Amino acid sequence: MNLYVGSLGYDVEEAEIQRLFEQFGEVKSVRIIKDKETGQSKGFGFVEMENKEDAMKALERLNGHELNGRNIRVNLSKSKRRGYRKG
Repeated sequence: MNLYVGSLGYDVEEAEIQRLFEQFGEVKSVRIIKDKETGQSKGFGFVEMENKEDAMKALERLNGHELNGRNIRVNLSKSKRRGYRKG
């Protein structure tokens, strides 16, 4: 199950996000979205968790959680529209 993680500080690393979400279950992947030109974080990313129940528990517990001085937002990730390609 995919989760959107927003309001991330620009200095947050994927490993930090992984450790945070692993408290609730197995994390398949973590991806912080970065600007292609500068490599700077855009302040949001995605976490894919193996188990739906674990993902829902993480969402409930971590939405509003403080990470490096900012309260992060955790929501269900919206699926991409079919046929949509960026670029």
